[in-house]
Amino acid sequence: MPNIKIFSGSSHPDLGQKICDRLGISHANVVTKKFANGETNVEIGESVRGEDVYIVQSGCGEVNDNLMELLIMINACKIASAERITAVIPVYPYARQDKKDKSRAPISAKLVANMLSVSGADHIITMDLHASQIQGFFDIPVDNLYAEPAVVKWIKENIPMYKEEAIVVSPDAGGAKRVTSIADRLNIDFALIHKERKKANEVASMVLVGDAKGKIAILIDDMADTCGTIVQAAQKLVEDGARKIYAILTHGIFSGDALNRINNSHFEAIVVTNTIPQAKNMLACDKIQVIDVSMMFAEAVRRTHNGESVSYLFENVPY
Repeated sequence: MPNIKIFSGSSHPDLGQKICDRLGISHANVVTKKFANGETNVEIGESVRGEDVYIVQSGCGEVNDNLMELLIMINACKIASAERITAVIPVYPYARQDKKDKSRAPISAKLVANMLSVSGADHIITMDLHASQIQGFFDIPVDNLYAEPAVVKWIKENIPMYKEEAIVVSPDAGGAKRVTSIADRLNIDFALIHKERKKANEVASMVLVGDAKGKIAILIDDMADTCGTIVQAAQKLVEDGARKIYAILTHGIFSGDALNRINNSHFEAIVVTNTIPQAKNMLACDKIQVIDVSMMFAEAVRRTHNGESVSYLFENVPY
């Protein structure tokens, strides 16, 4: 593919490499390092003048450092006369701070959008935004890819009796839309768990709306951070008579005590995508399985570069 350069930040080099391998091009050369005082330094190792540049950087790990590194890389390419710069951000940082849910709360997702635009990004490719309205925070095009086709494929391949025995469950009311869409595509029932929070990150009480008795329950959500919600949801499903429980999550952040919680939980498997590196987590917890979504990003990059429609990816997994 001529006139295309793909750079990777330090958050998820493996995904960047997989995207390059899929497209059959070599990884563009960039060196990121830190000065003694902790400032980030980026050296773009080859000419980007007139090129279509893609920078792959996930909002995980050291979120603030990685975000700053992305902004610096975008700006470095911008002032080196790149034709177009696309930020490929599998996990959008600060996506949960997307509204003023109480007085004086910041809308940090909008601030991140402004920073990306000001640094010089012309286009954003991301996956499963926490709230799809975040696309409206930008004045530049945003392609929000869905993990849903890959999730549907995983269920069909790994849960043989899904049509008769499975039920998809949303752990909160916010994910109901995502779950109903998957239930429609698989032609199975869905349920949702209503939770009442006393304060952030702590769940008070749960009520299951729907029937999971004797079923294989598949919990579906866009991200799992401390895993408090999904572990409690699994407990609730066990109490209500579910036979087996799986969880499928797009972004497995797994911070704090999450892996211990999963190890001690009722899950058969926790399935996440590789928008965040999972190698260490898989060693610490054998219930974690990974769906590779690099081909979706690679295909989005290829279609964007060639000026084709990306909407095919909303329904299908490219092979």
